Amino acid sequence: MRKQFDQIIVGGGVIGCSIAYQLVKRGYRVLIIERNQVGCEASSAAAGMLGAQGEFTENSPLFQFAQESRALFSDLSAELQEEAGIDIQYRHKGIMKLAFHQQQYNKLQTIAAFQRKAENAAYLLSAEEARKMEPSLTESLRAVLYLPGDGQVSAGQLTRAFCLAACHHGAVLHEQEKVNELLMEAGKVCGVRTTEAVYHAEQIIVATGAFGDELLPEDYGTIPVKGECLLLELEQQLFQSTLWMDGCYLVPKQGKKVIVGASSMPGKTDKHVHAASVQKLLSHAQKMVPELAEARVRKHWAGVRPGTADEWPYLGEVPGIAGLYAAKGHYRNGILLSPMTGIYMADLIENKPVSPLYDDCFRASRQVNKLEKAGEST
Repeated sequence: MRKQFDQIIVGGGVIGCSIAYQLVKRGYRVLIIERNQVGCEASSAAAGMLGAQGEFTENSPLFQFAQESRALFSDLSAELQEEAGIDIQYRHKGIMKLAFHQQQYNKLQTIAAFQRKAENAAYLLSAEEARKMEPSLTESLRAVLYLPGDGQVSAGQLTRAFCLAACHHGAVLHEQEKVNELLMEAGKVCGVRTTEAVYHAEQIIVATGAFGDELLPEDYGTIPVKGECLLLELEQQLFQSTLWMDGCYLVPKQGKKVIVGASSMPGKTDKHVHAASVQKLLSHAQKMVPELAEARVRKHWAGVRPGTADEWPYLGEVPGIAGLYAAKGHYRNGILLSPMTGIYMADLIENKPVSPLYDDCFRASRQVNKLEKAGEST
């Protein structure tokens, strides 16, 4: 019997599950194929920060995309609670970026100026003002940039919620099954061959994060960036905002826990956690909040982020191969960008109008476009 679907999504991370959720809500028959378990890679390793402001100093399509995606989380939290019965633990307590010396303070000033120009809330606070909000902060601060619009979720809960909600709407999930090859017919995709069977669909979406590059042209190759994190457990909750300094962030979680992250090791795909990384993360954590020296280390882990050369994702149909789409390369922003990515990809697949700016800047050929435009201007 022919196993026929409208779309097959390769990859059961937060991006693949978000796309599946949007497609099944629109009435399509969707198959999700995951080589391991849903959310087992970067989606479960992420701390869940929704940092749509803290790293941007100028306008860009990625900044706009991030803003749109962040704005979806409040309603999405209630929607997924109803659809999947899962609390994604959306917390809207803001992010504080910490400066300890003048150079860092200058950088915060640049970010704040741009964010205010973009009509986003961004407040430069003195050390005293910051400590009134979060008394556990160190006294050795130079200043703090407070971004109240940013927040956080549980990355694992968000991924599971997208998946379960998609399945409740009729999506089919196959775990522990690897896609070995795409099936082609007259220049179009027509299905996939896996370790278990052959499945047919006229549209295939590759959402494999830092892995599965062999299914796409080499232009879509990702750069694996390993990151290590720690989970600390406290006697009492010390702070509510997410705290962030160069090289480290602290994300407070339910149950008096804090995620400390993250190291950055381009080209590494192993899951070992190194003692030097643990030492460095703990040192940075205690620099921000000295009382964390008394916390208990409950867990440590490593994940692999899917980077790209310009740190922008690949989103769109693959030129020359009708019906084949890529949705990968979200680097550190997969959780933040997942809601908007699901909607954007579903719109593309339905041939609905999308932003020409996004279409131009998220396709793999953007690197060539940039070089051509640079050549024209010289």
